Amino acid sequence: MRKSKHIQVENLSKIYRVADKKPGLKGTFSHFFNRSTNNVEAVKGVNFSIEAGEIVGFLGANGAGKTTILKMLCGLIHPTNGYINVAGFSPQRRQNAFLKEITLVMGQKQQLIWDLPPMDSFQVNAAVYGILEMESKNIIFELAEMLDIGNELYRPVRKLSLGQRMKAELLASLIHSPSVLFLDEPTLGLDVNAQSRVRGFLTEYNKRTNATILLTSHYMADITTLCPRILCVHEGQIIYDGDLDSLSSRLNPNKKIIFEVRSDVSKESFSKYGKIQEINKGFISLLVSRNKVNFIVNQLLSDFEIVDLEIKDPPIDELIGDIFSNGKVL
Repeated sequence: MRKSKHIQVENLSKIYRVADKKPGLKGTFSHFFNRSTNNVEAVKGVNFSIEAGEIVGFLGANGAGKTTILKMLCGLIHPTNGYINVAGFSPQRRQNAFLKEITLVMGQKQQLIWDLPPMDSFQVNAAVYGILEMESKNIIFELAEMLDIGNELYRPVRKLSLGQRMKAELLASLIHSPSVLFLDEPTLGLDVNAQSRVRGFLTEYNKRTNATILLTSHYMADITTLCPRILCVHEGQIIYDGDLDSLSSRLNPNKKIIFEVRSDVSKESFSKYGKIQEINKGFISLLVSRNKVNFIVNQLLSDFEIVDLEIKDPPIDELIGDIFSNGKVL
């Protein structure tokens, strides 16, 4: 069965008019009587489509245009040009039926009422979406079980830890069972354990509901754990659309073989196997072409008494950093 396109974006652009004002009092007076502006193109001719149930990661440096794209997909910002269709709706029209299909979670903003328990905010959200009390309670308790929060539902938000608050924010955003989740830095500021729990929840939620998830994050672990597909955004443009493994292969054609031999050997003994990165007593690190890894490993195991061996890819965050440094379209 062919999947439907849940999100369709064609030639999407956003241009902001920004005041061109010189600093200082003189510049302020001059700008007051003789205003001038510049056009800043935050998003430039973006095209992509996402199928129902996909989890897609948005990657890009600060100011690349990720959040602007998410806000246009939610209808919070109107595009200057282009076509957007999300779950069969035009987002900028902000129809009630559309708003019931989506949710937006921003890690640096909160919707929970600070001095009240999360449960009170949940009940308000349920009422806004017209969900009956019994149905809303079933949804809340099911999500609370998935998020592993219980007594926290009845404590004032200000008494909760950052991780507990983030889980409560997620719950508040999912009470109306949206089919599309826009998540902007959902693990921002959380410790390693809290980040892991949020990732586990999102994976389970996607499996249970087949919700479409778009995620931005500066934590590469979020992307590598959750997102089979990524969109790399650079200066308002999509410069890569595909999976992480393919990206890694295209950016770096080599793999690293790290191994330990039982006896000391000379550096010259390994020069024929690959590029030597490091030799420290019995520990050796070689850089080898990806298509020769199996052959080289078999040779090493045959020629030397290997104690331990590991094959590694270069760190993905370093490869992604290289993309944004040169802005090369891949």
